[in-house]
Amino acid sequence: MLKFFKTIPAIALALALLTAIPNQADAGWFTPATPTSDANMKEDMEKLINQSQRVVGMPSIINFFERSMVRMLYEIRDNPEFRTYSYIMSMQGEYIKVCNSIGYGINASIQFSSPEKIAVNTGGTGGRFGTLPQMEPNGLSMPSGLAATYVLCVHPDPTVEGVHAMYVEPEVIVSPWPMPYGSTE
Repeated sequence: MLKFFKTIPAIALALALLTAIPNQADAGWFTPATPTSDANMKEDMEKLINQSQRVVGMPSIINFFERSMVRMLYEIRDNPEFRTYSYIMSMQGEYIKVCNSIGYGINASIQFSSPEKIAVNTGGTGGRFGTLPQMEPNGLSMPSGLAATYVLCVHPDPTVEGVHAMYVEPEVIVSPWPMPYGSTE
């Protein structure tokens, strides 16, 4: 077999192989000639879902109560006077008060700008579209899946005005004022 490859020039071999392989688009490169079990199952499920839709139909929603609750939550969250109390839970399941707060906590991975931007690669033949991470207005890229919260706390000293952001993670609290060691309040 090695003698055979040594006797045929590499170019001739490459040409022979290229003409023996059918065009990818013509051969249905991405579509098998016979349906796969996944394709058959997908088709059967689509028929079953269509049949269930004809038999059962859509639910008769007339009160839209859940939508009303979500609207109420948005309106409560939009109220800058809404007072709350923030706690963490100890390893023993006890609630430890962090502070009197305003509003609900904000997830620390929330972004002011869109997390992604459209990117166009114009090199080669035709442009390709995709998305890339986008920086925040402060020039930083936020992590995804961050398990931390910012809480807007009312300072415990009544002579100090305003609210202060406190960063809370499951095991770490970064506070704008000293917290009593080991206290639950």
